[in-house]
Amino acid sequence: MGKQDPNAGRNWYVVHTYAGYEDAVKQALLQRVESMGMQDYIFDIQVPKEKQLTFRKGEPIEEEKKLFPGYVLVYMIVTDESWYLVRNTPNVTGFVGSGNIPVPVTPEEYGVIERRVGEQEAKFKSDFQMGDLVIIVDGPFKNYEGTVDSVDVNKGKITVMVLIFDRETPVELDFTQAQKK
Repeated sequence: MGKQDPNAGRNWYVVHTYAGYEDAVKQALLQRVESMGMQDYIFDIQVPKEKQLTFRKGEPIEEEKKLFPGYVLVYMIVTDESWYLVRNTPNVTGFVGSGNIPVPVTPEEYGVIERRVGEQEAKFKSDFQMGDLVIIVDGPFKNYEGTVDSVDVNKGKITVMVLIFDRETPVELDFTQAQKK
């Protein structure tokens, strides 16, 4: 007999929680695993977050933003006991799956999550997309209207095409200097 694959049966599962309780659920699960001796069935619990820059009073502030509000990822082997432990943790509303059968996250899905969480560079949150009609709310072109030509989430800038003297002119703005119409 060869050695058993230590990862056999282990999968990431998605647990649905009340919004805002993701970190509390993670803490509660860790405590319950510890107190009930379930370390051989529940191995890791994550609330995937990514860094994001938002502007406050014109200053960029780095925040951690949950990738999936209302969800917690649990790396576990599903047995009746481990399912019951997770399912009956306060603020957990259930597993993502069909009926009472949790559906594991595919390795591809988990890879996408890992890459996003692993990005150390914070990105600016952008509500702008190419082609959006915007009005400039600050700076020398205040009250001009234009169309978003490009969005740079790394720098927090957009380029807006503004009609100046009957010619389309590209104007670079901070995200805070424009609003969607």
